[in-house]
Amino acid sequence: MLMENTAGKIAAATLRILEKEGAGAVSMRRVAALVGITPMAVYHHFPDRESLLRSVTDREFEKLVDYMRKTGKALGSRERLLSSVDYYIDYAFAHPRVFDYVFSQSRPDARRFPADFHARRSPTMNVVADIVAAAMEDGTIAKGDVWEIAFEFWALVHGYIALYRAGRIALGEKQMRGLCRRGLERLVDGL
Repeated sequence: MLMENTAGKIAAATLRILEKEGAGAVSMRRVAALVGITPMAVYHHFPDRESLLRSVTDREFEKLVDYMRKTGKALGSRERLLSSVDYYIDYAFAHPRVFDYVFSQSRPDARRFPADFHARRSPTMNVVADIVAAAMEDGTIAKGDVWEIAFEFWALVHGYIALYRAGRIALGEKQMRGLCRRGLERLVDGL
């Protein structure tokens, strides 16, 4: 029990650093200091910095998937498609530095299109692909490659968010959400 508690504290401290300062600020020494343990004690739970970051990001992916699955079940296919990326936008605004690390930085463990997606190795994209497949089945959108269309949804919204995070879009959060929504509506209606 104590080991699980310590691992949880280590992960929580890592997430705090990641959220405040980004992945570059995370070090075993810094995490240990926040938790009140020695740096070597961190290694008893996580063999290296990358394993620690991967554990934290995996937990964040789990939170996103839980949110996605709970949201929109009572909605029709079109609205489910449109709301399927709301979680992503919400997350980008709530946790911008974690978002950058998880979705915008090169990482050796990042899932890659198309092979990892077709093999259903992306928990978040699996949910989007399932929503796309259901929309194809009920005729909301034309039949096509489920993974390519799910990827188009992600790419469209990610592009907006990346441009926003880079200071290229001068809108407030509400207006930014509206811009993303209108872009998705045009994509869904075009499909």
